[in-house]
Amino acid sequence: MQVETLKDLLNWTVDFHHQLSGSLADSAGENDNERAKLLLNYLAEHEQNVCKIIKEFLTNANSNALNTWCYEYLNKHSIIKHTHADAPFADFDTAKINEAVTHLHQQVITLYEDLLAQIPANSAHELLEEVFSLEQHEAMRISQSANRLEDM
Repeated sequence: MQVETLKDLLNWTVDFHHQLSGSLADSAGENDNERAKLLLNYLAEHEQNVCKIIKEFLTNANSNALNTWCYEYLNKHSIIKHTHADAPFADFDTAKINEAVTHLHQQVITLYEDLLAQIPANSAHELLEEVFSLEQHEAMRISQSANRLEDM
């Protein structure tokens, strides 16, 4: 996917979460550990919910913000490739699943954080801040939920 505008970036982010959800769901059926299956199913559903929220940004955001060009920045800083489709979540225990998913989310958070530093304060900056905040919040929520499962 060629990312040139913030709209493209949001579409890429939806695709990222959608693919991660599919990988997690597929792995849940293959994992022998019951706790890992619970976590994988929870995470897959969670990723689908994040997709829906980001799609709402695409629907409701200011069109000027969505059409802001960001290709120059992204040409200098490569966008994350969707490598999680190959991740062997089926072979992971809950700790390893949490670590892998946290790492993937941190890459997305870093991408938005770096882009935020480059965009001047305007409607595009506000949109990026909202998505950045969402990504941070959801990553923390995933981590907390995974930790609670470990405590059970």
